[in-house]
Amino acid sequence: MQEVTLSLFILLAGLPALDANDPEDKNSPFYYDWRRLRIGGLVCAAVLCIIGIIVLMSGKCKCKFSQKPR
Repeated sequence: MQEVTLSLFILLAGLPALDANDPEDKNSPFYYDWRRLRIGGLVCAAVLCIIGIIVLMSGKCKCKFSQKPR
């Protein structure tokens, strides 16, 4: 009985791999243009970095190194 159950489990686990979509299927809802996604991520990171530098250099930060000694 265990052999039958194990073989059925292996068969059911392997069926989705047989029905897998072609990674180049552009009509699939799970197709990603990795080049555009990577460029978009780099642009977003650059904008956030520039905004962070502008906030730090604006002088509104009340850090210890920017305060004058008394």
